[in-house]
Amino acid sequence: MEGLRRKSIIITGASGGMGSAATEEMARRGYRVIMACRNLKKADAVRSGILKKVPDARLDIEELHLDSFASIRAFATRMQGEAPLDGLFNNAGVLPRRYSLTVEGYEQTLGVNYLGPWLLSNLMLPMLGENAGIVNMVSISAKAAKLGRDFFDKGEKDFHQLRTYAGTKLALMYFSIALAQKSGRRVNMSDPGIVDTDMIRLGRWFDPLTDIFFRPFCNSPARGARPAVNALCSDCDMQIFSGNGHRDVPRELLGRGAEIEWLWEETSRRVGL
Repeated sequence: MEGLRRKSIIITGASGGMGSAATEEMARRGYRVIMACRNLKKADAVRSGILKKVPDARLDIEELHLDSFASIRAFATRMQGEAPLDGLFNNAGVLPRRYSLTVEGYEQTLGVNYLGPWLLSNLMLPMLGENAGIVNMVSISAKAAKLGRDFFDKGEKDFHQLRTYAGTKLALMYFSIALAQKSGRRVNMSDPGIVDTDMIRLGRWFDPLTDIFFRPFCNSPARGARPAVNALCSDCDMQIFSGNGHRDVPRELLGRGAEIEWLWEETSRRVGL
């Protein structure tokens, strides 16, 4: 708390497993949370559940579809009346089994996991308070990814559930580095590990095996959300938070300046910013 003013943060995908866990924990810490969600009915149910456990929680629901630039821009316009905000957690993400497109015609994983957070973060910069921070949800899967100049234009024949997902997470890491450098804002990343959420649905034949051999070893949503909560509440900058604390962004990643700059410029052109 800051005097009588309750700090306010935005959490995207706040109705999902990790999103709801992060929302609850931030509410317990006295923050007002703006739950930015696409499914308002689900968000309202999550909000009601949290209020039963944290009666004095301040939780406001706002509609946000990260697969639509128009929805993102409309959300940012509504948030102008909420400034100054104290943080943004880009938590929402998808891991779709099948190829599909966003409103603007980009592959869904690319749109929701990368283009959406990129546009949202940049639009929100003027509304963030002086000490506000941005936290982006990344993944260990990014280590296996490579980004080519065809990153934005791959078609259905190039779609692979896990490889496509990993590519968007590497792009989000590049974005985090560039955003920190260009905006001067505190930007951190959160790596939750493998978390038992509804996103882990790899296929009909594989899911039963996942439930038996894999899911028991996954982190719970609450445990997976903990690194992001720690990042939101810290004064750190350019750190990767995980279940083992936080660490510097690897030098090898920081050294990819040309790739990072190309991705920034191309993304800016694609989203029209």
